[in-house]
Amino acid sequence: MTDLSGVELRQLRWFLAVVEERSFTYAAARLGIGQPALTRAVQSLETALGARLLERTTRRVAPTPAGQRLHEELTVTLARLDDALRAPGRDALLRLGFAWLLPDRAASLVEEFKRATGAGVRLVRRDAALAGLDTGGADAAVLRGEVPAGMRGVVLCREERVAAVPRSSPLARRRVLDWTELAALPLVVNTVSGTTAPDLWPEGARPRMACTAGNIDEWVESVAAGHGVGVAPQPAAERLKHPAVRYVRLKNAPAVTVRLVVPARGAHPLADRCAELAGVS
Repeated sequence: MTDLSGVELRQLRWFLAVVEERSFTYAAARLGIGQPALTRAVQSLETALGARLLERTTRRVAPTPAGQRLHEELTVTLARLDDALRAPGRDALLRLGFAWLLPDRAASLVEEFKRATGAGVRLVRRDAALAGLDTGGADAAVLRGEVPAGMRGVVLCREERVAAVPRSSPLARRRVLDWTELAALPLVVNTVSGTTAPDLWPEGARPRMACTAGNIDEWVESVAAGHGVGVAPQPAAERLKHPAVRYVRLKNAPAVTVRLVVPARGAHPLADRCAELAGVS
């Protein structure tokens, strides 16, 4: 009697890949594994089933009649298994936190995540430095700047900075400003979710902090009121319009790094999967 207790799911999937590719070399490349490991797995499967599944020559690999029957059965069975395994995830939900505007890369990642997992995504805005990660309000978050302590992050993109100036200011007529020019101007700083503070400039040549804001709405209104100049990532110029504010291109400004951030320990399985997808994209 055939003992099937040693047959592993990976052996079956790898066998399918060899049949579909008609080559151990191509199948190994597709699976991202070494060819010797693939060969051993198929041989072990043949031993466990007590049947020759593949005919190997120097030029090609083809399934035997037994191998062809197994291939046909597995194609249907494993598809059903994959569907069954995805079913619990269809009702699952990833809470994705953010403090303000999401970059385009985050939107495309959400679509990739939905296709890969079948799970839903709820966007959660929190006017907080960690966008709800530290309070349990979010499972993962899109954050700008450095990775906070106790977290790990995957870089999604990097954004250029722009200056936000009151339209009543002579600066509003400029097409471009140099980063160093801002050192002589009063600065409006979003201290909660902002990415620009005086310490980004060299010591001794830093702008004066004119006022602070607790969120992006307060920040733009403070600039509009003429309290000072603001600095923000490029998406603000396109999506955070205000009739009393003009955005001016900055040169020589450090870029802003945008990351998907999850807890370093005990992250939600869906958050881990989202980070994995972000890392390979």
